Amino acid sequence: MALSEELYKYSGSVNEQLARYGVKFGIYKNGVFNEQLFPFDMIPRVIGQEEFLRLERGLKQRVNALNEFIKDIYSGRKILADGVIAEEFVYSGSGYLVQCDGVSPPGGIYPHISGIDLVQAQDGSWYILEDNLRIPSGASYPMIARELCRRSFPEEFAKHRIEDNRNYADLLCRTMNYVNTGGLNVILTPGRYNAAYFEHSYFAEKTGAHLVTCEDLFVEDEYLYFRDYSGRRERVGAVYRRISDEYIDPVNFNRESLIGIPHIFDVYRKGNTALLNAPGNGAADDKGIYYFVPRMIKYYLGEEPILNNAPTYLPYYEADMSYVLANFDNLVLKDVAEAGGYGVVFGSKLTSEQKAGFLDMLKAEPRRFIAQEVIDFRDIEIYDGGGTVPRKADLRAFVLMSDEPVVWKSGLTRFSRRPDSFIVNSSQGGGFKDTWVMTED
Repeated sequence: MALSEELYKYSGSVNEQLARYGVKFGIYKNGVFNEQLFPFDMIPRVIGQEEFLRLERGLKQRVNALNEFIKDIYSGRKILADGVIAEEFVYSGSGYLVQCDGVSPPGGIYPHISGIDLVQAQDGSWYILEDNLRIPSGASYPMIARELCRRSFPEEFAKHRIEDNRNYADLLCRTMNYVNTGGLNVILTPGRYNAAYFEHSYFAEKTGAHLVTCEDLFVEDEYLYFRDYSGRRERVGAVYRRISDEYIDPVNFNRESLIGIPHIFDVYRKGNTALLNAPGNGAADDKGIYYFVPRMIKYYLGEEPILNNAPTYLPYYEADMSYVLANFDNLVLKDVAEAGGYGVVFGSKLTSEQKAGFLDMLKAEPRRFIAQEVIDFRDIEIYDGGGTVPRKADLRAFVLMSDEPVVWKSGLTRFSRRPDSFIVNSSQGGGFKDTWVMTED
């Protein structure tokens, strides 16, 4: 199934509308903030009903296991005591926060909003590449793109049976309300110069939550309050925070933070407000911990994983290091501390000198890297230069958790704009598509 051929040429028109709405993506590089358009392609990624149902089951299973893991390592640590994961491997990760030990979030939920990145291999199999459990972004882009397309070409949508993606705001509201401890829902943004500021303001509009910065919130008598322009204050029961753990509270974390709220973590620790996502989630979305998620599923749920990881090796282990050294040219190496497509090295693309330098670094810091088999994932068509061309693409699926995980029946499809690249991230110049989930096959 495809859009009518005559509509392909309207990608430019929709991109102009997106630009007028401020649908941009900003990045800091070398201390300079650069804001750029996030290019949209009209040709949707199409996922059939049966195929999506399998993805849905696998994603729910994975998020349930990850939630159990985070809960466990900040309380009983049974998975460590049973030797399923090496203790030092968890504690040495930068995402593990000792401040979260013994802290139970409202409702027992840690990953309220998960962004799970997948690719589809040439044989149709799906592989999970990454679990984003801290402050995943991107759902707003397919939402507003489809809104503009539906407005511009309603007859095209009438032809096809597509799941409606406008319910994301309702799912987000439900998630915030489920853990709200009494008071307002707010979306906490670092401000105008954040990479995803458009998304923060868009979700505030769609959910009815207050869009706030650190100047609008304060702590008093172990509760969190919002102060409006008139000086009136109201208690805050749930904070969908778009600020990293280390900057959320300058008293409990980074003392140099100018965008956090002093003592907000103390309020959270006492159960007097909810923070979405929960602080400390980085212990589970470390690229090294990714290696262990299939084991978590078996350990906590007693089930076989429905969706597979990409074949992955941890140089931290001697046997895996030996394999990586012997097969280096056929692998992709990833720095566990990097994101956005940075820190990714394809062994086959290094010169002899670069390879020698990288191997020295790998041997010196084996915990810092994972290695994966290069998956030749599927190309999808994009409209470029007056015609269609194939490009690599991934899918970020969104799972929102309240009484149970719910997989949004849409998603952010990102694609590389370069014919020779596997890197699809927006920060690396990639574009995006809408994702159509069909209501029938």
